[in-house]
Amino acid sequence: MYHYLECGLPNIWLENGFDIIEDPDYGECVSIADTKGLHRAIGHNLINNNPKLTGAEFRFLRKELDLSQSALAELIGNDEQAIARWEKKGLAPKWADRLIRILIQDYYGEKGGVKALIDRIRSIDQSKQERQVFKDDETGWKKAA
Repeated sequence: MYHYLECGLPNIWLENGFDIIEDPDYGECVSIADTKGLHRAIGHNLINNNPKLTGAEFRFLRKELDLSQSALAELIGNDEQAIARWEKKGLAPKWADRLIRILIQDYYGEKGGVKALIDRIRSIDQSKQERQVFKDDETGWKKAA
């Protein structure tokens, strides 16, 4: 298994879909198959299974949208320092948490609509998030069972 810290999230592990390569100049390097697909699987898992996004998870989703802190702040009518605070301290207001989920769902082209997503969020337990393991198979990246 590979602890995928490069995504900025502390609890992501890869079961497969990666190669470890020895580079004479840089040492051990990791090559991940279909990074875009992996990030989509992680994002999908975050918006559908986490009761409240941490600061790191909020940042991950913002980066998935290819938005800087200032661009997201402008989009939602807030200031850049607020976004930075939310990401650093994990204290995004509930409306911002919900809004970024909706934006990601739309960005990924997910079906089900906003109401279904909000209903799903309401049903999630407030349990502590555990290590998340992802695997790559013939249909793409998925959360491992």
